[in-house]
Amino acid sequence: MTRNGQRSADDQPEEEIDETFERLLEEGTDRLSRPLRALVATGLLGGIDVGVGILAYYLVKDATGDQVLAGIAFSVGFVALLLAHSELFTENFLVPVTAVIAEKGPYLALVRLWAVTLVTNIAGGALVVAVILTARPDLEEVARTTGEHYENLGVSLRSFLLAVLAGLVITLMTRMQHATESLGVRIVPAILMGSLLVGAELFHCVLDEIFMIGAAVVGSDISIASFLTALVWSAAGNMVGGIGFVTFLRLLRTAPKVEQERETSSPS
Repeated sequence: MTRNGQRSADDQPEEEIDETFERLLEEGTDRLSRPLRALVATGLLGGIDVGVGILAYYLVKDATGDQVLAGIAFSVGFVALLLAHSELFTENFLVPVTAVIAEKGPYLALVRLWAVTLVTNIAGGALVVAVILTARPDLEEVARTTGEHYENLGVSLRSFLLAVLAGLVITLMTRMQHATESLGVRIVPAILMGSLLVGAELFHCVLDEIFMIGAAVVGSDISIASFLTALVWSAAGNMVGGIGFVTFLRLLRTAPKVEQERETSSPS
C-alpha cells in the first residue's frame, strides 16, 4: 500500500488473483451442491446451446467452405452458453476442481457433476442436430463430412494432442471469464476461444461427438464402438489439457489461499 492508502501497482495483481479465486470457489461450491434435476436441466441446455453454434457452423461452412469463418460463426454457441448460464462438460475442470481441492465439496460430487453434464450435453446437442438436419436437408453434406472427419481422427498421438489443446483452450476461456465480473468482457473469450476450438478443428469430446451424431443422422456408417472410442479418447485428452495444463498451474499459483480454505473447512 502507498502512504495515502491507495493500492500500489504491485498489490493490484495479488488482490485481483484473490478476487478471482473467491469467485471460482463460490461458483464451484454451488455447482457441486446442485440437485440432480438442476444438473440435468443445465446440461441439456448446454448441449442445446452448442447445437445452435453447430447450426451457425453448418450454414457458414456450407456457404463458404472456409473452416476459420465457420469456426467464428460457431462461437455464437459459446456466447449462448455464457448468457444462459448453461453447463458444458469441459467448463467443469477449473471451477469445481478448485472447490474440491479446497475441500468445499467431495470428490464424488465432482464425478457426479462430470458424468451428468457429459451425458446431458451430448443428448441436448444430438436433439438439436437431428432437428437441424430434418429442417435443413441441404446441410446434409457438410454434416456428413464434418462428422466423418472427427471419426477418422481415431486413436493416435495426434488426436490425443488435439484433445489436449481443446481442453486447454476451454479451461483457459473459463479462467479468463472468471477474471472479471463484466459480462461484456466475458463475451470476448467466449468468441475468441469458441472460434479457435472449431476453426483449428480441435478434438472436443462433447462438440465432436455431436458432429459425429449429425453424420450418423444423415446416413454415415459410424459404429457404436467408434462413438465410444472417440468420446473416451477425447475426454481423456481434454482433461489432461484442462486440468493438467491450466487448473493445476492455477492451483499452484494460489496454493496459500487453497491451504487457508482447507484449514477453515476442516473440523476443529
